[in-house]
Amino acid sequence: MSRSRVAVLAATLGLSLLVACGGNGGGAGGGAAVQAAAAPASFSVTLSEFKIDPAMINAPSGTALTFQVKNGGTVQHSFAVQAGDQTYATPMIDAGQSATLDVPALGAGNYTYLCTVTGHEALGMKGMLMVADSTGGVAAAGASPSAMASMTAQQMAQSHKAGVDTFVAQLKNGPNTKGTGNQVLAPTIQDGVETFRLIVTQEKWEVSPGQFVDAMAFNGQIPGPQIRVRQGAQVRFQVENQMDQPFVLHFHGMTVPNKMDGVPYITQDPIMPGQDWTYEFTVKDPPGFYVYHSHFNSTEQVGKGLYGAIIVLPKTGSWRYPSFTIDQDGYLHTGAPAKIDTESILFLGDGPLGYNLNAKSFPATEPIITKRGDWVLIHLANEGSMLHPMHLHGYHFEVVAQDGFPLVQPYMADTLVIAPGQRFDVLVHAVYPGVWAFHCHILPHVEGPEGMYGMVTALIVQ
Repeated sequence: MSRSRVAVLAATLGLSLLVACGGNGGGAGGGAAVQAAAAPASFSVTLSEFKIDPAMINAPSGTALTFQVKNGGTVQHSFAVQAGDQTYATPMIDAGQSATLDVPALGAGNYTYLCTVTGHEALGMKGMLMVADSTGGVAAAGASPSAMASMTAQQMAQSHKAGVDTFVAQLKNGPNTKGTGNQVLAPTIQDGVETFRLIVTQEKWEVSPGQFVDAMAFNGQIPGPQIRVRQGAQVRFQVENQMDQPFVLHFHGMTVPNKMDGVPYITQDPIMPGQDWTYEFTVKDPPGFYVYHSHFNSTEQVGKGLYGAIIVLPKTGSWRYPSFTIDQDGYLHTGAPAKIDTESILFLGDGPLGYNLNAKSFPATEPIITKRGDWVLIHLANEGSMLHPMHLHGYHFEVVAQDGFPLVQPYMADTLVIAPGQRFDVLVHAVYPGVWAFHCHILPHVEGPEGMYGMVTALIVQ
């Protein structure tokens, strides 16, 4: 897939929010001289990770334009309007600050506005400025040669198909981006203690084919290495900070001694650049899915990738989640514990890496592959800042655990709302062969006119 195609896919994060916002300058009387002196048309714009609101602006031709721009995000952004070979741009705007951009009168046509920070445009910080003449037309002779033309139906279909083809090609060719997270980290044994070494670094991470963003990683992975321990084990985490900012490690949902809780200046001093810190505790929690993540500057650090999975296994044996069966009248019955054939971990994200699953955006997301008749256990965690209702096509799944605890009364669903910080385990009996989409059901997180992007993967039943 070409870099330009990837940019178009990612840009739909902004373009799919079809919210128009327009304004007219307050002009008095008639006549050309009076119109030339009319006040500029003014518009309010908000920048955040990763969108520009509104995603479409209607403006009049022949009138100067003023944009009041606020950075509502957590990192620096800018706002620029491209008009032919001329770009009008604000300086970099710090988080929480504002700037004004004045643009001279433009001819009728469609123009692009965007954030000029490297990578932000492709992640969705892009929109359309539609300048109309007095009759409402946008195809006047003065239209910008670089105007963003609307897509034909055939172009939309071809764009959508190209993304799906790239996703499916991974089955034959392997991942279409560099960098894979969730790799199991084997411990070393030191004085009878299971010891895990975690090194925190700043990285360039490929979130979709050809699209690299600034990120942070444990051991070069996003999500960080998967930690698998048994209940009752004594564990030790040796953490080295190789970033240029402080760091602490928190064990989300786990029962640990207070001094191991990883909160700066409450339970420990931050781990400064170049320093090490050791955490040690006994695993007391029930078998289930837990998370480790940064607790310093966490909006940026967790958003950029500093999180990973801790799977607490039973002291002996394997998972014991009940299976549901359906009788001839369509009623559910609890059956014997399911034998897990396929196990998968899925982190949901929506911060500086864009809308993502395991730090990848469709078509780079990894499918869940299993065989017909298998039982599939999927661990879901939301490390973002938004609600994400995850929906599986073709199946009802069993929700068997929440926040690491098996549910006394498991229940069936096909869409599960996961709040920031929450974790769920769901069980799927893969009886229907095919490729079944699995995605967030907030539609601007997954699909636009150019096809699917962001928080989309698939359960593939062979």
